[in-house]
Amino acid sequence: MTRTRFAADRGLTGRMVLTLFLIGLLYVAFVAVLIALGARALTVLALALVLLVVQYFLSDKIALYAMNGREVTPQQAPELHGAIDRLCAMADMPKPKVAIADSDVPNAFATGHSQKKSVVCVTTGLLRRLEPDELEGVLAHEMSHVAHRDVVVMTIASFLGIVAGLMTRFALYSGLARGRDSRGGPPIGLIIMLVSGLVYALSFVLTRALSRYRELAADRAAALLTQRPSALAGALTKVSGEMGRIPTRDLRRAEPFNAFFFAPALSSGASLAALLSTHPPLERRLRQLAEISAQLGRGA
Repeated sequence: MTRTRFAADRGLTGRMVLTLFLIGLLYVAFVAVLIALGARALTVLALALVLLVVQYFLSDKIALYAMNGREVTPQQAPELHGAIDRLCAMADMPKPKVAIADSDVPNAFATGHSQKKSVVCVTTGLLRRLEPDELEGVLAHEMSHVAHRDVVVMTIASFLGIVAGLMTRFALYSGLARGRDSRGGPPIGLIIMLVSGLVYALSFVLTRALSRYRELAADRAAALLTQRPSALAGALTKVSGEMGRIPTRDLRRAEPFNAFFFAPALSSGASLAALLSTHPPLERRLRQLAEISAQLGRGA
């Protein structure tokens, strides 16, 4: 990986490594079960691998298309390009493509499988609402995702969930769940469906935990790079508050992209919902930024 000046966080990195290790163990066990159950299960595994490759190499194009984003030139968005140019110089990293999505939902995301193939996209709603220093904090957060190759990490981590989900549907809709094997043993399809459902649930929880860790790591790296954690905190507070003014219809349309976003389009403070959320609670993110402010000798 190309090195940058974005600060690493050993605590959060350790948690991410542990979570990936657990996902890896789950994956090895699941593949062993699929191999034991026969060739049809391996066919679904191969299909999932194809989907992973497509997602890996085309994630930037897919995300931009889904969000109706368009790449913009320095002439079309000089202030946005200027902020990203400054951050690239500060972080010593290649400049990503710059895009704008025509949406009133105030948000931003970064995607791409490498620094040279990455794109940072902001919505028109975000550009209208944030001050320049707040926007710079959000952009630094997104570029930290690029520098740390978070898109690659989350793509690989989500692979197990894709396999398990496909296997569950395969067993359910092919009728395998009702049939028995040729020797009159227990229904192989039912076993596949039950094991796949359990694996999907476990991988979902682990992947969501990994997503929350990477958001905290990106907040910390952005705050330390810009040396203005209060600006990022202001952006978080403002974006979260503005979400309440966006029509629910628009928020639900954006909700599938929460894993990409700077802040979730829809969130809940309930404990179970927080466990399954792609982002840590706002209070947790603001508390971390306040701690960084104190470490830097600034007011929160």
